[in-house]
Amino acid sequence: MKLSQKETEILELLEENSRLTPLAIAKMVQLSEEETIVTIKRLEELKVIIDYSTTVNWRKVDGHEGVTAMIDVKVAPKRGTGFDAIAERIYRFKEVKSVYLMSGAYDLSVVIEGRSMSEVAHFVSDKLSTLDSVLSTTTHFILKKYKHDGKIYEQDDEDRRIVVSP
Repeated sequence: MKLSQKETEILELLEENSRLTPLAIAKMVQLSEEETIVTIKRLEELKVIIDYSTTVNWRKVDGHEGVTAMIDVKVAPKRGTGFDAIAERIYRFKEVKSVYLMSGAYDLSVVIEGRSMSEVAHFVSDKLSTLDSVLSTTTHFILKKYKHDGKIYEQDDEDRRIVVSP
């Protein structure tokens, strides 16, 4: 889909800060507020704008840390649907936050969130690895986020600690 320069500018502004008002965006791209509202609505209807989201640093909230894991999945693609059918089965699980088709040693990269490592392990062993097309999985637990979706996570003094051994 070919977009105008103004539409692209609006998308870039909203991607950086989805809380900008239509009036603020209009001033930045030199359109009227009404034109900006209509453009944004059109981009939403065309599913160019999929969603508006908030990035939360859950490490700063006691009791809500949770566990994020990235799982490399090797699959046997189905004739006629390729990787799409198995990817759809995987992304329908509530634990799954993202699914990507990858090049390299593994076919899919799956990002999931759970309350504990045990919960993630149960998901992998009971749900993911039991799917017909799944040949193997490798699970990587995220220990700390430094930057996510272009946003840098603030580092506390605790995060900056340097341990020096004698």
